[in-house]
Amino acid sequence: MPILPIDTGRYGTSQMLKVFEEDSRVQRLLNVEAALALAHAEVGNIPLSDAKKISEMASVKYVKVTRVKQIEKEIKHDIASLVRALAEVCGPSGAYVHLGATSYDIVDTANALQLKDATSLIEQKLLVLKEILQKKAVEFKETAMIGRTHGQHALPITLGFKFAVWGYEVIRQIERLNNCHKRVFVGKISGAVGTQAGLGEHAERIQELVMKRLDIHAAEISTQIVQRDRYAEFVYILAIIASSLENFANEIRELQRPEIGELFEEFEVEKQVGSSTMPHKRNPETCERICGLSRIVRSLTIPALENIVTWHERDLTQSSTERFIFPETCILTDYLLHLMIKVVKNLRVDKKRMLKNMSLTQGRTMSEAVMMQMTKKGVSRQEAHELLRKLTIKSEVEKKDFKEILLEDEFVSNILSENDIDSSLDPKNYLGTTIKQVERFSKLG
Repeated sequence: MPILPIDTGRYGTSQMLKVFEEDSRVQRLLNVEAALALAHAEVGNIPLSDAKKISEMASVKYVKVTRVKQIEKEIKHDIASLVRALAEVCGPSGAYVHLGATSYDIVDTANALQLKDATSLIEQKLLVLKEILQKKAVEFKETAMIGRTHGQHALPITLGFKFAVWGYEVIRQIERLNNCHKRVFVGKISGAVGTQAGLGEHAERIQELVMKRLDIHAAEISTQIVQRDRYAEFVYILAIIASSLENFANEIRELQRPEIGELFEEFEVEKQVGSSTMPHKRNPETCERICGLSRIVRSLTIPALENIVTWHERDLTQSSTERFIFPETCILTDYLLHLMIKVVKNLRVDKKRMLKNMSLTQGRTMSEAVMMQMTKKGVSRQEAHELLRKLTIKSEVEKKDFKEILLEDEFVSNILSENDIDSSLDPKNYLGTTIKQVERFSKLG
C-alpha cells in the first residue's frame, strides 16, 4: 500500500518515477552483473558462452523482483539475493555470476547509471526553463516595474530584466550539474576493500571493460565503496537548484499579493478551487508547493554530508539513508522544475498595475535620477543627496508629488528646469543598461 506522497502519485513526473521504480533499479544492478561477466570472458577468465548466457538472463524479464525479495527474506542480504536469483535462471553458467565482486561494486556502479539517467532529465528541464525565461525576457524587456530592496520601492527595472536575472541563475545550475558528471557518475569493480585481489591478474582491465560497456567512468581509487563526497556534492547541487526555484516562486508569490498584484499564477477559472470556504480565493498554490518541497530537498543535504563519514573501508550507515536520498532528491528536483516551467510559461502579467505601483511614492523613487541630474549641473553629489533626502521626506509627510516639492525648492529650481525634472522623474529614462543586459541574455545559446 502506498504511503508517501511520491508513492501515491501526488508528486513526481512519470519519466523520473520510472528511473527509480523497483524494476528499473534491479535492472541496472543486473546490467552491472552482465557487464562483469562479459569482461571476465574478454580477459579469458570464463567461457564466452557462459558470459553470454548470464548477459542474456540478466533481465527483470527472467530475474523477478518477487523472487529476489523471497530469497532476501531468508538470507537477509539484498545483493546476495539478486546474485542467487540470477544464478538460478542461468543454469550451469550461474557459477560465474558475481565472480570476484563485492556487493557495492554492483550497487555503486548501478547508482552511477541511475543518477546519470536522472540528471539527464533534470538537465533537459533546466534547458527548457532557460529557453522560456529567454522568451519572457524579450517579451517584457521594456515593461517597466518598480525594483524593490528590503521590500521597499527602490528604482525602476523591467520585468524582462527580472527574468534575465533568473535565467542566468538557471545557466549556473546547468554548469554546476555538467561539472559534477566526472565525479558523480563513477562505478567500480574493486572487490571487498578496494584492492581488486579477488579479480586476479586482469583486475584493472576488467574494471575498465565494465565501465566502458556501461558508458561511465571508473573511480580513480575506492575502498569497498565509492567515497560519498561524490554523492554529497550531487545532492548539494540539487538542493541549490531547488533553492533557486524557491527564490523564483517566492518572488511570484509576493508579486501576486493583492496589495501588489503584478504577477499571477495561472488559474483555471472554469474548475479550479482556491479555498474550501472562501469562493473568491486564487492562491499561488503551485509556487507555494515549490517553496515547500524545496525545503525537503535541502533537508536531504544533511544525511548526504553525514554519509561521507565511514568506519574504515566501509560500514552500512550509508545504505539505508541513500534508499531515501537518491530517489527523493532527484524526483522532487525534477518535479519542482516541471512546476516552475508551467508557472513561468503561463504567468499573467498586469502591466497597468506595475505602472500604478511605480506612482505610489509620488515620484520619490526617482530621487537618485534627480540627484545625478543635479551633479551634471555642477552640484556636489553629497550636497545633492542630503537635500533630496530632506525633500523626499517632505513629499511623504505633506502627501505632495515629488515634482511639486522639487519645483517649490528654490535651490533645485535654480539648477534644474521643469523639463529636466520631468525627464528625471520618468522611470523609462532611468533604466540604464537594463534592456542591453536583457538582449545579451536572450542571445545566449
